[in-house]
Amino acid sequence: MKKTHIALATLAGTFIASAAHAQSSVTLFGMMDTGITYVSNQSGKSNVKMDDGVNGPNLWGMRGSEDLGGGTKAIFELVNQFQVDNGQFMPNSSLFTRTSLVGLVNDRLGKFTLGNQYDFMTDALYFGGNDPAEISGHFYDFRAGPFQKLDLPSNPTGAFDWDRMAGVAVASSVKYVTPIFNGLSAGAMYGFGGVTGSIGAGNSTSFALNYAAASFGANAAFTNIKYYTAGSPQVSVRNWGVGAHYKFGAWYTNSLFTTVHNSANGGSVYQGSAGAHYNFTPALSAGASYMYMKGNSVVDNNHAHQVAGIVDYALSKRTSVYVLGLYQRASSGGLAQINGMNSADGASSGATQAIARVGLHTRF
Repeated sequence: MKKTHIALATLAGTFIASAAHAQSSVTLFGMMDTGITYVSNQSGKSNVKMDDGVNGPNLWGMRGSEDLGGGTKAIFELVNQFQVDNGQFMPNSSLFTRTSLVGLVNDRLGKFTLGNQYDFMTDALYFGGNDPAEISGHFYDFRAGPFQKLDLPSNPTGAFDWDRMAGVAVASSVKYVTPIFNGLSAGAMYGFGGVTGSIGAGNSTSFALNYAAASFGANAAFTNIKYYTAGSPQVSVRNWGVGAHYKFGAWYTNSLFTTVHNSANGGSVYQGSAGAHYNFTPALSAGASYMYMKGNSVVDNNHAHQVAGIVDYALSKRTSVYVLGLYQRASSGGLAQINGMNSADGASSGATQAIARVGLHTRF
């Protein structure tokens, strides 16, 4: 009898474990990128360095879902970003600073999440497939330029990634995305400021409108982030943008228009960019893009042209090697600064800056 009870308990335990496994899942994922970069001019001198997280950030994370029944699932995501070259966290970051969220999703009701998560400049425009940087110069091709006087708060150069495409999470935020109706969906997000006695201080808002069809997609996004410091005026940084993409045959094309405005000094910049990517074979592909950026009088009416290109060869489904290059030319008097050149001497001493890179990228 005792042996029978043990057998039945074991069988029941196996059944429960199997049922739980069938109703829930956890996925471990990540990607790593590193390589050698040549920079033509950093404060008047050339530089050769090892740089990582260019052809995609270095990420380690896990996401999971649990079927709650009735078409509803509980979901979570925890993502860490790190530096391959020294194994450390990103500056001023910790274990899951990239994203940490939990929520509910239902095909009929939409998706609701809470935590530290991307606003819609990243979620709609970039993940929507509209950024030419993603098919050409990657991280280096995000927006920067001769706009150091833009002076955005909590920004390493004052103008680094000024339209938030590199994925800047909003802490203490709630986010809702509608179901897709005939290709259309929308989203809204609110980030709590956490300032006692003032609900609106330090808060954040973001909105999106999305359209997706078989080979065409378009997205629009707006984000307003407020920076609060006790005893100082509140600073608001506003972004908005629109983008589209189209795929035909072996071609993938996209275009993007984005803006930024800093309420602290009135500085504003806009950019327009377009790119194309072509698959020569399943393993060999290439992409190129062009971008024009223009600032207002606060940033000395500086403007810049930037071109980027990449050739990528897939060694497997997960691993590839690539070469990429970028060139930025600023207006007279402006100091060219390609995105990612964030050190104290990152900007060029003149109106031009160029980059060449050989890298290795893998996913798991």
